[in-house]
Amino acid sequence: MAPSAEDIRKTVERYIEAVATGTAHDVVALYAEGATVEDPVGTEPRTSVESLREFYGVIEPLKQTGELLTLKIAGNSAAFHFSLVTDLGEQKLEIAPIDVMTFDDDGKITSMRAFWSQEDMITG
Repeated sequence: MAPSAEDIRKTVERYIEAVATGTAHDVVALYAEGATVEDPVGTEPRTSVESLREFYGVIEPLKQTGELLTLKIAGNSAAFHFSLVTDLGEQKLEIAPIDVMTFDDDGKITSMRAFWSQEDMITG
């Protein structure tokens, strides 16, 4: 049975919270076994648990906030726009990617593709 829209919404919300304030373990726990991550789109997809932990481990020491801006759910897929603001002390860095995810029957992420580029980063 496909995940409900509510299950997908909860996973997306937990994902944004984990990326903003959690650990690599918190984020990776939202993924199904064998999941793929292409972040940003055009880079080599990450396909192992180890590569996902390494990728998300970079964010652990950062002071960040995240906010869901828009979420669209269709079937077992979701597209969402969110903002991630990193506090670098005297400066802030903001990025607002659009992520597209697919989910398994348990609401775990089976694939994630993040649409953004360096030009989308805003400093202030």
